Amino acid sequence: MADFHQSGSIATLHNLRTTSTEAMTRELEIFGATRKINLILPSLFSELEGDALPNILTELNKVPYLNKIVIGLDRATEEEYKYAREFFSRLNIKHDILWNDGPRLQTIDKRLKSLNLSPNEPGKGRNVWFCIGYTLAEAEAAAVAVHDCDVVTYDADMLARLVYPVANPAFPYQMSKGFYPRVADGKLNGRVSRLLVSPLLLALKKVVGPRDYLEFLSSFRYPLAGEFAMRTGILPDMRIPSDWGLEIGLLSEAWRNLSPQAVCQVEISDRYDHKHQDLSPEDASKGLSRMSVDICKALYRKMAADGQVLSEEVFRSIKATYYRMALDLIDTYYNDAKMNGLSVDRHAEESAVELFAANIMQAGAVFLENPMETPFIPNWSRVNAADPTILTDMVKAVADDNAQYG
Repeated sequence: MADFHQSGSIATLHNLRTTSTEAMTRELEIFGATRKINLILPSLFSELEGDALPNILTELNKVPYLNKIVIGLDRATEEEYKYAREFFSRLNIKHDILWNDGPRLQTIDKRLKSLNLSPNEPGKGRNVWFCIGYTLAEAEAAAVAVHDCDVVTYDADMLARLVYPVANPAFPYQMSKGFYPRVADGKLNGRVSRLLVSPLLLALKKVVGPRDYLEFLSSFRYPLAGEFAMRTGILPDMRIPSDWGLEIGLLSEAWRNLSPQAVCQVEISDRYDHKHQDLSPEDASKGLSRMSVDICKALYRKMAADGQVLSEEVFRSIKATYYRMALDLIDTYYNDAKMNGLSVDRHAEESAVELFAANIMQAGAVFLENPMETPFIPNWSRVNAADPTILTDMVKAVADDNAQYG
């Protein structure tokens, strides 16, 4: 992937293998001396028992430029929170744990619910949103990175490359998005990005015509990557989706709030693998089936907000066009994989495309039934206006948890 191609819509920052992680780290230390850098880790308790997170912490201990790590801990009992405190104590970097299910942060959530400002459902979006609020409340960091806790191929170079574009004060970027190939165990992975998002964007452009928003999304090599970094100045006005359309929703917010010149994508790894979701064709509320519906709904909502008229007939055309384009892409992916000594299960790929095609229509039906649905969590500017003390109370709640269990 060490090319230098630019699409023209957003900047693509490549890894040309001409500098070292050590050199980039030294620069980040210089930037971090005056412009502090934080990392947000949204984590399920179950990820503490997996193989990926211990290695992530080992790699993070090699990083000298981080000011703080903010860990959002979901689905943890009191005993599990105590265990998590011990687990993360191996970090030699200053860190705070937000026990999202603990009584103190649940009290904060009840205050938000009373104002109709609480996230609608649990999940990564809610976790990241609370961590962003906590970061804003502390008012220390100039830049913040976010990545998942299930990356089994994680190394410190990924973080350095992800955060560098927004940490470097000479660069104009307010947001950077990671990209990489999804290859593991001799297989080509990344099914939702390859088999849903890419052909769906092509189909949308063919059916509704060229739109700047669709061109913007198409510029990203891996729009569903969970690794991104932002300058904290844009965080108060970012609206985080509460469903599984988080990554597409964040890119849509970047499109709404920032100029394309303020957004970049950066190559952070040439070997990436993480936990794989089941396709879950038998249950649309789980796995990649649920994810595909939420991604489609996120796209439809944004297009409608931009003035695009959507109807059942339009969705039928989108589905038919998507299906043909996705099948054509399967041939391309198969040839690409074959040339690189990788395997692709064509039957499984076509089965996924059939499911995604059905879910394109299902998402359209849900959108038409409730076009006024607002799945975005309110931004922190609104929350602070509604309750000016809630951010400081959140910081106190985390400190009190730390004092009680420390």
